[in-house]
Amino acid sequence: MAYKFPTQTVDNLKEEYDAIIVGSGGTGLAAAIQAHQYGLNVAILEKNSFLGGNTMRASSGMNAAESIVQARLGVNDSMQKFYDETLKGGGYMNDREMLHYFVEHAPLAIAWLEDLGIKVDDLTITGGMSKKRTHRPSSMAPIGAFLVNNLLKLADERHIPIFIDSKVTSLLQDKDKKITGVEVNKEHQVRAKAVLLATGGFGAAKDLIAKYRPDLRDYKTTNQAGATGDGLKLADKVGAQLEQLELVQVHPTVQQDTNHAYLIGEAVRGEGAILVDRDGERFINELSTRKIVSNAITETPEHSAYLIFDQGVRDRVKAIEFYDSINLVVHGSTIEELAENIKVPAANLKKTLQSWNEAVKKNSDTEFGRTTGMASLDHAPYYAIHIAPAIHYTMGGIHIAPDTRVYDTNGNFIAGLYAAGEVSGGLHGNNRIGGNSIAETIIFGREAGKTMAKLIK
Repeated sequence: MAYKFPTQTVDNLKEEYDAIIVGSGGTGLAAAIQAHQYGLNVAILEKNSFLGGNTMRASSGMNAAESIVQARLGVNDSMQKFYDETLKGGGYMNDREMLHYFVEHAPLAIAWLEDLGIKVDDLTITGGMSKKRTHRPSSMAPIGAFLVNNLLKLADERHIPIFIDSKVTSLLQDKDKKITGVEVNKEHQVRAKAVLLATGGFGAAKDLIAKYRPDLRDYKTTNQAGATGDGLKLADKVGAQLEQLELVQVHPTVQQDTNHAYLIGEAVRGEGAILVDRDGERFINELSTRKIVSNAITETPEHSAYLIFDQGVRDRVKAIEFYDSINLVVHGSTIEELAENIKVPAANLKKTLQSWNEAVKKNSDTEFGRTTGMASLDHAPYYAIHIAPAIHYTMGGIHIAPDTRVYDTNGNFIAGLYAAGEVSGGLHGNNRIGGNSIAETIIFGREAGKTMAKLIK
């Protein structure tokens, strides 16, 4: 549940604001608060009747290296290592300038949140990372709702207006092609000195998925229904440069046996869970990059697998309580009972867990080379979640500079237009590392607020 923010409707829109922010997810909220701190009169427009966008669905954490939290907890990390691992994870297709800015400003984003009273003071790890740099609240609450609720509270205290059911249907331009405002719901025109597109990706846009990744057209998605690429379409109409739209990430661990697809956060594996096939055997290093793990699951005969974990993992990942509350988790008081309930050979599952626990004890996974998230699974009861890959994130988008200004197709900036978050492209290369999207929302949301204020004032 989102913070009960006193939203407004289009009828209450003023004729003009310093900055209009399109989208109420983590990027839009961070941008609004940062812009407000620098004295801008801002408004957030949200096409849905609810707030938070896809950020509300994020569960693992927010990546940063050399943060104050890592220092407190004795994690000796480096920005260079974070940069190198993200670049490798993205298939060396990342925009290097964007990535440098991202890595260097991640610990500042953690400090900014803490200064606002939002503490992400615990650490876990995600696939493709070698250090605990995924920041989360010590309550272990899912990061997305935690951030959105706290940012909404701060926006409320600052009287930043948020208008729901307010879809931006076009961007307004003057004769020099400068963005001068927005059209809302095809009937209201609102002027602004700056417009920020913080509309998220197109993971729920069947038309765009069919166009750019027809091989994924039948995949389910973890995205909320509003993730339909509106920002891309708006930007495209005013001549913005789009990039890497074919790079769509499939998340490996999504429970999709019901009408809805529920992402099972990477923290479950980061805290020790393993993956087994229908024979009850491991088949991959569970904390390889999402692309590698997804491909391995798809190659199993069932095109699916089971996450296996114990009470210890459950105690360390509070999101599991939610998964269980909606009946996604299979229980077993013993390994044999769990095996029976998920219909895998009990002897195999028992042997797999014994081998895993031995590997943890020796700190050496000779079978698959896993080196992170090593934790024994020997604390009954035992649990399983049936998972398969689903569309999760769109790495491509609007081509922006690190200060969030938008390039046109000739490589010039479109005056008055900014973009940040998943609507932008280039940062992640061909595979996004878990924990980097939430970091992106705060880092570049802040940057958008700062840049708009600098260029307006």
